[in-house]
Parts: sequence; structure tokens; C-alpha cells
Amino acid sequence: MELGLTFPLQRLLKIKTPAYGAEPDRKFCWDLHVIGLRGHKSLLAVHCPSRYTFVRYNVSSPEWADIPGLFQAGLWESLAAAGFSSRQVEGYLRRAGRVEITRTHGRREVAFLNRAWEDVLSLDFCLDTSRQAQPLLDHTVNTLPGRCAGFEGLGLALDRLALELGSPAG
Repeated sequence: MELGLTFPLQRLLKIKTPAYGAEPDRKFCWDLHVIGLRGHKSLLAVHCPSRYTFVRYNVSSPEWADIPGLFQAGLWESLAAAGFSSRQVEGYLRRAGRVEITRTHGRREVAFLNRAWEDVLSLDFCLDTSRQAQPLLDHTVNTLPGRCAGFEGLGLALDRLALELGSPAG
């Protein structure tokens, strides 16, 4: 699985620009960005082909130091809240393989990341400042009709990711 880091996130982490990814199948690629939500640095993760999005609110410095762990905890919580079973998430992670840190996955994918970011900001009334996981915000963003890199036309990010993982349990 490739986690593409935006330039602002690379600067926050004080890392050199990673190499371009080599994963030919974008269904195992996510782009990650640091965003400000109500004055707190937060993680925005966007699945490259489907534009499925999740947010980790108010991330601490030690958590930023473990991007793969931060991402995987966020992915698990978001997908569980969306109704996917542990078996579905485990199967996806197994097929995705080990985590590789890369550059973002292309201009088109970053354009859709920016659109997801705009959606998050416009829906910040769904933000729960008492917790890091954001199930209501994630759900609201992922059930807005939109476009993405991996599919033609309008659709829901949740439905598009479900094609990879199988239908949500709930």
C-alpha cells in the first residue's frame, strides 16, 4: 500500500521528498495531507481512485511521527463506522501489502484530494471536537455525489470503495 504525502505534510514531518510510487494498481494508494480544522492540525486521507475520505482530528506530534500507524488506525475506525466488517478491512490490508511512503499519486488525484478537503471544510459543522475519529464528518463527505480519478461520472465515494471491499455490513 502506498501513502502519498503532500508537500505540506512532508514539511510538517521534516522529511525529504520521497520517491514516486511504483504501485500499478491505484486501489492500494492513498494520498495524505495535513489540514487545519478549528485551529488544530488534522490528517486528511483520500483514497486515490474512489475519493473515499477520512479525517483524524487534532493529531499530536508523536502521532505524526508514525504516519503508517496513524493512517491505519484512522482507516480501521472510519471503515468500521461506515459498516465494513473487520474481515473486509483485513482482506483489503492483506492484499495491499506493506506500507510504502511515496509522493502523491498525480495531479488528477491531488485535484480530487483538494476537492475532498473543500468538502471537509464546508461540512466542519459535523466535526466532533471531543474525539480524533470523525464518523459523522467522514460519512457526510463520502455520501456526497462527486467525481474521482478511478470512475467516470458522479457517484458516492462510499459506494465506490465498497466495490473494492464488498458491500458494507450496515
